[in-house]
Amino acid sequence: MHPASLLLHWSLTAGLPAALPSLSLELTVLYNSLLFAVSESDGLVEGEAERINHGLIRVLEACGVSGQDLSTEELWQKVLQDVTTEELCAPLHRLGALQGAVWLAANCLGSVTGLFRLLSDTKDPLPAAHGGENELLVLLKAWSVPVEGDTSPLVVQSTKDLKEILWTSAAFLQGLQGLEAGNLPTALSLLQAAASGFCSKRVLAQIYTSIGCCTQQMGKPQTALQHLKRALQVDFQCLSALSQAALVYRQLGETDAELEALALLYKALETPAQEAVSIDPCFLIRTELLVHTPALASLFSRSHPSEVKYLLAQRCLQAGRVAEAVEHYLDLLALLQEGPQHQVPLHGRSALPRIPEVFLEAASALEQLGRHQDAIAVCEEIISRTDDLIPETLRIELDSSAGGEAPGRAGSPSLGIPPQQRESLRCIVWRAAAYLHQGWAWARLGESKEAITRFTRCLNVLLRVQLVSAASIHSSEEMAEALPEAKVLQKIRLLALLGRGSQFQELGRDKEALMNFQHSLQVCPGDPAATSHLLRALWKLNRRQEAAALWQKLHADAAPADGQQEAPGRPYPLYLVSCLKQVSLPHDESLAGSLQDYLRTSGQDP
Repeated sequence: MHPASLLLHWSLTAGLPAALPSLSLELTVLYNSLLFAVSESDGLVEGEAERINHGLIRVLEACGVSGQDLSTEELWQKVLQDVTTEELCAPLHRLGALQGAVWLAANCLGSVTGLFRLLSDTKDPLPAAHGGENELLVLLKAWSVPVEGDTSPLVVQSTKDLKEILWTSAAFLQGLQGLEAGNLPTALSLLQAAASGFCSKRVLAQIYTSIGCCTQQMGKPQTALQHLKRALQVDFQCLSALSQAALVYRQLGETDAELEALALLYKALETPAQEAVSIDPCFLIRTELLVHTPALASLFSRSHPSEVKYLLAQRCLQAGRVAEAVEHYLDLLALLQEGPQHQVPLHGRSALPRIPEVFLEAASALEQLGRHQDAIAVCEEIISRTDDLIPETLRIELDSSAGGEAPGRAGSPSLGIPPQQRESLRCIVWRAAAYLHQGWAWARLGESKEAITRFTRCLNVLLRVQLVSAASIHSSEEMAEALPEAKVLQKIRLLALLGRGSQFQELGRDKEALMNFQHSLQVCPGDPAATSHLLRALWKLNRRQEAAALWQKLHADAAPADGQQEAPGRPYPLYLVSCLKQVSLPHDESLAGSLQDYLRTSGQDP
């Protein structure tokens, strides 16, 4: 224990009565001891409030007033109103500043405001300069710190310095709360005020980053970038500024700049952390110890290197930079297999999806790069890992009354599915998708029979799922909206049927190809790719009348009635994009011309 703390502990536990001549020294020792306790624990610890309360009670006892059974707010009110001794003015204001720090760290803004009304001898709320939220800043600015005399006991942190830190902390804290509540103009004003205050470089960088986040949400991305760059100039270790800059560049569509920011972020995270030099060691109470909000924790949570590496791979794949995507995905897979230190905790903010999806996206990138054997090997890893995780039959009864894990759109049912069943369903999706990718990889290698085997295995895996609809679910669209896995299962089944049908065509087995295309259109009625494949197969088998009827229906359904456009649905997983590209067929002008000629010669309206 620090010597000052020992002295105070001895005076209080020895049962000495409170006396006015020694109270100034006693309050100063209490103030210093609390500051040292904060310094040793690197944060405000439990017990400060009780020790401050005890000090206030001794002040009242010395003045012949009882302070028992009073709350902290009531104690301060009684002390500041009843104690008029000039020698106690400075020590009480000093202790009041420390009490304000304790309440500020606990986000008790109302209590802090009330305290500084008392310290400023202001009974009524002051007119705030920028709205009601800034009354506390006005009070702190107007608070007149008593002048310390030459004979006053020494303090380890002056009240004047603590006042400046309280003002900056109050502005920063309220700015973050405004940002969290979506009150952006007020948040921006408060954060800009905090940037002009007294704080360390680390906190100043956090303030600039918060301003950047705020202006980005206000639709000012260029202004946001200016503040984020300034944050990095102040403190290059403020990696959240880099992360936010990548988001802004993505919003602006500047892919090169976004990827550069992510690459710098990944390099910084992989580099051993240096000792922070931006915290001023001269002050025991600092802004870092006083500002705690969910917004601060969320905005400045440290990214995991694996998350950033995944974002690099994902964004490269989405931008069509396949070679770079493959490199990043392979690096990521190596990281994930090195050990637990590279595993990312699952939470709602994590950029990293489930590990099987990362493998599937890597396989998709490898396919697009023409590395089909590597894609097959990556998918085999998923197949082997999910072998014991799925049942022979998975029957899911969709109960709309139970309340689900993932609610659908407004007005759609919420499905109550046990977590174990939902996890089994996800494993089936991943396993089926792995077989699907293997099928397309073998097809690109010219191995049609092997491709057909993989597509068939994919379909067999999907047959294990039995979805029993609730009475309130009237269409497959409602089910897909309420249960996203159902929509993905449907699309995988479609892609597998189209892939198997196309490989039957490669082998000259046109009737079997036709059956697969017909089944695909039953799975997804009106799907353009399924319709195109079926149309070609019918024409090739000389079933002209059926082909012409289908073609007419396709064109009749192409334009929505009354100019209404179909609402975009939930996007498919990134790992299915390459398969979707492979089944899409370009428009065949010659086939369209042949169909029109057939309709004319048969007397029908083309």
